[in-house]
Amino acid sequence: MDGVSVLTEPGSPTEKPGGVQPTAYRPGYEVVAEQILQLIADSQLRPGDRMPTENELAAHVGTSRTVVREAVKILSAIGRVRAQKGRGLYVADDEGMLGSSRWGGSFLPTDLDHVYMLFEFRRVQETAASRLAATRATPAELRAVEVAAEQCREGHLTGQAALFDSGDDAFHLGIAAASHNPFLVTAVREARRLQRQSSAIGLHGTIGGHAEGAIEEHAAIYRAIRDGDPEAAAKAAGVHLDNTLEDYRREIQRRLFG
Repeated sequence: MDGVSVLTEPGSPTEKPGGVQPTAYRPGYEVVAEQILQLIADSQLRPGDRMPTENELAAHVGTSRTVVREAVKILSAIGRVRAQKGRGLYVADDEGMLGSSRWGGSFLPTDLDHVYMLFEFRRVQETAASRLAATRATPAELRAVEVAAEQCREGHLTGQAALFDSGDDAFHLGIAAASHNPFLVTAVREARRLQRQSSAIGLHGTIGGHAEGAIEEHAAIYRAIRDGDPEAAAKAAGVHLDNTLEDYRREIQRRLFG
């Protein structure tokens, strides 16, 4: 279904304020995945609750069962929906520390307020982790962070999004590990898991326009940690998170509103 031009109805997620139709181009299944998440939130369904059938979802959002099935595949892949053969669809059990049952809401990957809150949380975590890593990192941990930063650079230069993403995960989790605080490791991992949901639905896996800047920001964070400068490390991490959030904001708005 890639490349499907989506025609929206009033009130749909891709409509511009004031009823003006957007020119943005989004796959139909991506829009439907977003609508299903909104339905789960509006219906206050909790992990383990049974969801409407594919036919009922298709009728609710006004599309075909085929498109709904593709949307469900995405939601299953990112851990938001569980399909049980012969039994139907269920809201996935989310046992992570940021699971919907734990923070009293349901994270919507293209809701900018949710994305802002997530990055606000990430900023607190990762500035703290970088500050601690600057005083606690072992030589092996420093090397792992350096290698991850180089992997990001290679992924960007060669256009390999998967390599970039893998390096990005390893970089941030490596710094968390170097903080020697297991609670920060878990927090960083969980926040990045939710961020990947925004990437999968709002950005559908593309490297944003900030990738080149992110590589230089990674290098600044690494240097500060290597030099044992806690405040410089925390400041560099804060700059990186602020710029990454701005990249997500621009890209999500472009895709949703044209």
